[in-house]
Amino acid sequence: MSMRLTCDVVVVGAGMVGAACALYASRAGLDVTVVDRGPVAGGTTGAGEGNLLVSDKEPGPELELALLSGRLWAELAAEPGLGAAFEYEPKGGLVVASAPEGLAALERFAAGQRAAGVDAVSVAADQLRSYEPHLAPAMEGGVHYPQDAQVMPTLAAAHLVRASRARLLTDRTVTEVLRGADGAVRGVRTDRGDLHAPAVVNAAGTWGGEVAGLAGVHLPVLPRRGFVLVTEPLPRRVRHKVYAADYVADVASDSAALQTSPVVEGTAAGPVLIGASRERVGFDRSFSLPAVRELAAGATRLFPFLADVRAMRTYLGFRPYMPDHLPAIGPDPRVPGLFHACGHEGAGIGLATGTGQLIAQTLTAKTPDLDLTPFRPDRFPRAEEAS
Repeated sequence: MSMRLTCDVVVVGAGMVGAACALYASRAGLDVTVVDRGPVAGGTTGAGEGNLLVSDKEPGPELELALLSGRLWAELAAEPGLGAAFEYEPKGGLVVASAPEGLAALERFAAGQRAAGVDAVSVAADQLRSYEPHLAPAMEGGVHYPQDAQVMPTLAAAHLVRASRARLLTDRTVTEVLRGADGAVRGVRTDRGDLHAPAVVNAAGTWGGEVAGLAGVHLPVLPRRGFVLVTEPLPRRVRHKVYAADYVADVASDSAALQTSPVVEGTAAGPVLIGASRERVGFDRSFSLPAVRELAAGATRLFPFLADVRAMRTYLGFRPYMPDHLPAIGPDPRVPGLFHACGHEGAGIGLATGTGQLIAQTLTAKTPDLDLTPFRPDRFPRAEEAS
């Protein structure tokens, strides 16, 4: 059966990862269509803080992806008009420990990162105030990460989609992944018509498992809820992204229970953002007072001045959690023409550029910058599907 191709590749999802996939695929010479059931950045991206981090990643595939992504973010930020448009801030991160045992663990973690190419600078207790003058005094020490940066995620996604010149179709729900008699991808069906293409990229974030299911394959993406507190606008009093050393353990945890560890950062617009909470409660969007109270208490332990600052609002989002904490990136061997770029948990903003480049390289049959074996979409047997 012959049909007219709509484009070379359909990207499902107009969040940060989908936007980056569209940008790099377009720059590789492909005709791209981006489709989303809502607006650009309407899901997890719009509920994120915009972190571009290496500081919270242990040596291994995710850190390699973070280092690649960081270089690509810096390149994009250097393009005329682009970095300023999405508020790129290479402000660095500061991880602090309040107890000797916490500092020892942090130093061991940083030593492993240094060996993997991360710039991690040990900071003695009496030097912390030179980095953050308003930090609580009772800290044992910390580590400064100059490579950490931040963007405004909604703006970044919108500007990357615009820079890609991809065809953008919002408020259009994908209902089926079209496949030919040979099982290969032929495009997608939406509630407003079919889009024909020989390649489909699943960049649907927390809903990546559902999109995979439309193609008949298993991908165990689960939602992990998190809240962010937003203060009233302030003069810049928090210079870096500052968080407690136990944040790294929470990121790597498999627990479904509520976990909070203080993460505090200023923004270009003035408000201070306060995280981070994690819990697996499905897609429950209800407000959690215990979670928000824990965030506020943790933040004031790091920065006592915040006790006198008003919280203006709170918002929540769902991180696309995978059982082994690694995203699915690359071609799906079970369905020719299907590619995955989802499951980045809370690191999707930071890892988006590297993911987009890797997807573009595989779409155009080029050797990817990183070994994609750890990110294989078919690495989870169906029996592992979480309850």
